[in-house]
Amino acid sequence: MTQDRGRQDVGEMPDKKNTVTDTIQQLGQTTAPIADSNLYCLTIIGQVEGHMTLPPQNKTTKYEHLIPQLVAAETNPKIEGILVVLNTVGGDVEAGLAIAEMIASLSKPTVTVVLGGGHSIGVPIAVSANCSFIAETATMTIHPIRLNGLVIGVPQTFEYLDKMQERVIRFIMAHSRIGEEKLKELMFKTGELTRDIGTTVVGTDAVTYGLIDRLGGIGDAIAELNRLIEERRVAREGGYMQ
Repeated sequence: MTQDRGRQDVGEMPDKKNTVTDTIQQLGQTTAPIADSNLYCLTIIGQVEGHMTLPPQNKTTKYEHLIPQLVAAETNPKIEGILVVLNTVGGDVEAGLAIAEMIASLSKPTVTVVLGGGHSIGVPIAVSANCSFIAETATMTIHPIRLNGLVIGVPQTFEYLDKMQERVIRFIMAHSRIGEEKLKELMFKTGELTRDIGTTVVGTDAVTYGLIDRLGGIGDAIAELNRLIEERRVAREGGYMQ
C-alpha cells in the first residue's frame, strides 16, 4: 500500500508542474511567488497583439489574455491594487486603447511602471493608471499612427487615421499633465527619428513634460500603490462611519 501511494504521489507531481509551466508560457506570469499578496501584477511586454496574429518569433502580449485578467482582478475581493509593468514596443492601436480604457476604468488603485520602454500605443497604457512611474533609463517613443499592409489611397482612409489619432491624443491628455500643444509637437517632430517623424523621450524628460507622474522603479511603484490602497481603506471606513 505504501509503495502504491508513493507511486501515485510521484505521478501527480508532473501535472502540477505542467500547470504552472503552462501558465508561465501562455500568460507570462504565475501567482506562485506571491500567493497571499493583495496586489496583482500585470505585465505588458513585447508587441501588443490585436486582431491579427503576429509571427511566432515575435514576443507578444495578447489583449484577449489581458482583458479577462483585468476583469478577474477587479472582481476578486482579495486583490486591492493592480501593478502594471510595461516594456513594450507598441502594437495594435485599438487593442492598446482597449487595454488602456480598462485600466483607467478599474475601481481599485492602479499604478503603472515603464521599464525599458513604453513606446507607441504603450504611451496611453502607461498613463492610464492612477499614478505612473518610469525608470530613469527607460524611453517612450511618441509618433503618429501608422498603417501597415494594404492601404487604400482614398480620403476616407486619411479621415479614419485622423480620427483615430485624435482618440489617442485625447486619452493621453485626459490621463496625464501634458498639454495638447506639447504632445503634438513631440508627436509630429521631424528629424529626430530616422526616416520618420516623432520623438523618443527618456525617463527624466517624460516626467518634465508631464507625460509620466514620477521617476522610479518597482519599489517606488509598489510603495505608491500601497499608499493608494491605504487611502481607499480609510475613505471606505470613513464612509461606513458616517
